[in-house]
Amino acid sequence: MPRPKTKEELITASNTGFEKLFALLDSASPESLNGEFHFDSEKNKEAHWQRDKNIKDALCHLYEWQELLINFVTANQKGMETSFLPAGYNWKTYGQMNIEFRDKHQKTTYDEAVQLLKNSHRECMNLLSDFSNDELFSKGVYKWTGGTTLGSYFTSSTSSHYDWATKKIRKYLKSL
Repeated sequence: MPRPKTKEELITASNTGFEKLFALLDSASPESLNGEFHFDSEKNKEAHWQRDKNIKDALCHLYEWQELLINFVTANQKGMETSFLPAGYNWKTYGQMNIEFRDKHQKTTYDEAVQLLKNSHRECMNLLSDFSNDELFSKGVYKWTGGTTLGSYFTSSTSSHYDWATKKIRKYLKSL
């Protein structure tokens, strides 16, 4: 699916991606939902292929990135200048943050991860609905978004991330 360029496209892509992800999960056996990932590190060189150990880790990753988005938007709307990534991280070092997200959720169950993600998706979509198309997709509307658009942050934390997780989980399920 092409990257959304309007509010309507973003809402559709986010909800469609979310629904596809959960349709895939609903089609999986209970055993596979809690199974371990085993991806070939020679073929799958990106860090995430080795970072996430199971479906729960991928779902918690989505949840944590949506929490980043929610906190970023709500804090900046209240006038508290906040960057998207937490203090100590930048776009070159966020890989370590992702590992910390995974480690933070080692006691989180699959069912808890599902509920966390469902709640954060709903919260993201409610937050998204508060913005106009121009507020989401025109550059320079909010100084706190830097050189990009607010819609780009929403896209990255919802529809694009759902596509990423769906592909990863589908690859895992096919390997069984």
